[in-house]
Amino acid sequence: MDYICSMEFNHDVEKSLEVLDRGGLILYPTDTVWGIGCDATNADAVKRIYELKKRAAAKSMIVLLADERDILQYVAGVDLAIFDYLDTVQKPTTVIYDGAIGLADNLVNEDGSIAIRIVKEDFCRHLIKRLRKPLVSTSANLSGEPTPRNFAEIPAYIRQSVDHIVEYRQQDDSIAAPSAVVRWENGEVTIIRP
Repeated sequence: MDYICSMEFNHDVEKSLEVLDRGGLILYPTDTVWGIGCDATNADAVKRIYELKKRAAAKSMIVLLADERDILQYVAGVDLAIFDYLDTVQKPTTVIYDGAIGLADNLVNEDGSIAIRIVKEDFCRHLIKRLRKPLVSTSANLSGEPTPRNFAEIPAYIRQSVDHIVEYRQQDDSIAAPSAVVRWENGEVTIIRP
């Protein structure tokens, strides 16, 4: 039986939702590396991630969404041409948008921008659709430390500091890499991280 249709998959999603709804942190697989996540509209939960990672509040984190149309809820004045660009890229790509709205204030950059990625990974998509809110995603490491490339490389300190660890894909030992990052301004793309 396909894991996505299985009781284990649904249990993983349900348990994650319980934790996220009460402002907790989860450790979960994304379309790139494993992430520490929380409800992106909950400032207290966002603060906990900054504290856990020992990350400067000025260094913002990525937000994951399940569908292109969801961006319209969290970014003012989206240039729809960005979606044509995203259709041409092969690698998961995070876009920095100006005009963030509806997100936790401590998640938005001082200049009002926010980094958002539309995920295609099954677990993330199911979870975000069921949560009906964007999900924070930041690599599962302390700030400045190497990014874990799979679940086995995640430090014990991180595993012990979250409220729930997703079981899905823990045994996947393939090597993952962070997303590409681009900035979209006035119809032009600036590559921040290839």
